[in-house]
Amino acid sequence: MATSTTSPEPTTRMPALFLSHGAPVLVDDELWPGELSAWSGRLPKPKSILVVSAHWESQPLTIGATTTVPLYYDFYGFPKKYYEVTYEAPGAPELAAQVRALISGSVQHVGEAPTRGLDHGAYVPLTVMYPDADIPVLQVSLPTLHPETLFELGKSLAPLRDEGVLIIGSGFATHSLAPQTLQSGQNPMGFIQEFDLWLEDAVRRGDVDSLFDFEHKAPGQRQAHPTHEHFAPLFVTLGATRDELSTASTAVSGYWWGNSKRSLEFGHR
Repeated sequence: MATSTTSPEPTTRMPALFLSHGAPVLVDDELWPGELSAWSGRLPKPKSILVVSAHWESQPLTIGATTTVPLYYDFYGFPKKYYEVTYEAPGAPELAAQVRALISGSVQHVGEAPTRGLDHGAYVPLTVMYPDADIPVLQVSLPTLHPETLFELGKSLAPLRDEGVLIIGSGFATHSLAPQTLQSGQNPMGFIQEFDLWLEDAVRRGDVDSLFDFEHKAPGQRQAHPTHEHFAPLFVTLGATRDELSTASTAVSGYWWGNSKRSLEFGHR
């Protein structure tokens, strides 16, 4: 008597995202949480999530907690309720092992931070995109701000997409303190608009060379990104989708407290 077997369902290749992650108060905005929730609803459900956040710079590349640990509240002066937020996503030890294996040929040493929980660049958007906290999440550090090096890191991590891993570079399309005196909904300052439109155009054209050289090519760069850590995660995302840059699309646009909240998706057809 023949025995029937059922083939496992194929794993959906995941896109990779550059996410403008907002501050802890994002969750109280009238518009933005709905935009992020709608975005995640259009994506295939990931088996796990890998986040590189602007709020964790550490060299060498360091792997965060692989078990469920308390969040890392890396901000000051906010109302108490923002320090009471929880997001108890499962740890991702298997994903951590895959990351180590994929970068072993280019990185001599990988750091370990087993008690470091997700920072707000990771958990704040995830609380509205995947509120059930039922997907394993792993955060790794931003080991450098050098665009080409981060692009190569993204290339190394790209095979994870075929394993159902959603790679997220979490930063901010612009990150200037100057316009934060503006109320939500007010017109942004000119240099913010100029940088945002330049970013949209460069991504649409797949002009990676200009993006690498954004310090010299982007209008308003010095004001829009006085420091570069919030732009740097974009290059991990670009590297992870290097052969699919023509698929780039803007998932979220507009401005929030004077900065661009443009968020980008690559590789989802």
